[in-house]
Amino acid sequence: MILRPRARTQTGEIRALCAAALLCVVSATAQARAEPVRAVVEMFTSQGCGACRSADPVIRDLARQPGVVALTLPVTYWDYLGWKDTLALRPLTDRQRAYARAHGVRQVFTPQVVVDGSGFAVGSDRIALERLMREGTQRGGLPIPVRGEIHGDRITVEVGAAADARPETRGDVWLVPVLRSRAIAILAGENGGRTATYVNVVRGLQRLGPWTGQSTRFDVPCTLAEIADADSWVILVQGATEGRPGRILGAAKGPGL
Repeated sequence: MILRPRARTQTGEIRALCAAALLCVVSATAQARAEPVRAVVEMFTSQGCGACRSADPVIRDLARQPGVVALTLPVTYWDYLGWKDTLALRPLTDRQRAYARAHGVRQVFTPQVVVDGSGFAVGSDRIALERLMREGTQRGGLPIPVRGEIHGDRITVEVGAAADARPETRGDVWLVPVLRSRAIAILAGENGGRTATYVNVVRGLQRLGPWTGQSTRFDVPCTLAEIADADSWVILVQGATEGRPGRILGAAKGPGL
């Protein structure tokens, strides 16, 4: 009577190991066949923002598109309205404000989308968002090839070279840990009583190093992406001027995205 449960436990462990191994194979295959990223969409939002309800479906739809990196960035500045956003991070608030300063904008708001680090729109305005993405593609999209792959307990990042040596072909390489999906029951504030589902929630911003326009490679431990409850990651190559975020020049998706 003691051996039977143990046998079932061992069988369960073996099945779990096999499933994990299969997931690694599938993830590696998916990475190898991934469609190149043509646009990066950052949605700045808050659980305490009533207007953000209409933007949530927009980012969920974009996240399903193979050639789009769609990220949710919860900000902190509406926390005083009666509900503290459970996913918000101060560095994400700082990022949105840095975008505003870089483009001479005095105020930030939610829901706001930033496309490829340079185009701005209201997050619920699908027409404006699609126009920005289309214009970005017409300008050449994301010109720098980026590849991110898992090898054992390491993430290998390869960034291609720029076609010329203009000053704007300089920047930083970022590893962005993300939580692929999370449903949040909001108990108070403008969205009180609502359960909101967020996708590709940014859980941190990890600078891997500079990009000088030449092809470069980074090899970092997977633990660098294992922040809080993150279960995947994104790689961004982004221009920078005086510490302010510029145009996104290249991107790659991690497993499951």
